[in-house]
Amino acid sequence: MAMKIRLARGGSKKRPFYRIVAADSRMPRDGRYIERLGTYNPLLPKDSVERVKMDVERIQHWMGQGAQITDRVSRMLEAAGVIAKKTRANPKKGTPHKKAVERAEEKAAKMAEAAAAPAPETPADVPAAEEAPVAEPAAEEAAADAPKAEETPSDKAAPEAETKADEPSAEDEKAAG
Repeated sequence: MAMKIRLARGGSKKRPFYRIVAADSRMPRDGRYIERLGTYNPLLPKDSVERVKMDVERIQHWMGQGAQITDRVSRMLEAAGVIAKKTRANPKKGTPHKKAVERAEEKAAKMAEAAAAPAPETPADVPAAEEAPVAEPAAEEAAADAPKAEETPSDKAAPEAETKADEPSAEDEKAAG
């Protein structure tokens, strides 16, 4: 019979809770086990004492009997100082996959093109001659509105004011007389 010291999942959906158990390797993950050796609650903070509880003496007993330890439980035991840390060699860890490398190359190519292309002109760089056509339509609209302005009643009142200025007003006659 092959023995394993492993995690058995409990708790509800999205609220995991694990028991550290000694079980026959042929039994289901959450199924029958021989002895409960501790608990692991991943929802608690990492510095909490209640996060991982283990009966270290019983774990060492089962290890002496030939029980195999799963990777996750061995990491917990390493953190507790029960077993020596293993050197894990994963030379590909952290290297990007093929698609990520392609995306990075495309991005670098776009950045190089942007650096090689001339920068777009800012309004301060544009000469005054180029700004004039923008101002001309506004001037043309003002000129088009100008004849209409001459026909307004206030403009017609201006010539009458000139004729009245030549004739003495009623106030002027009273002051004189």
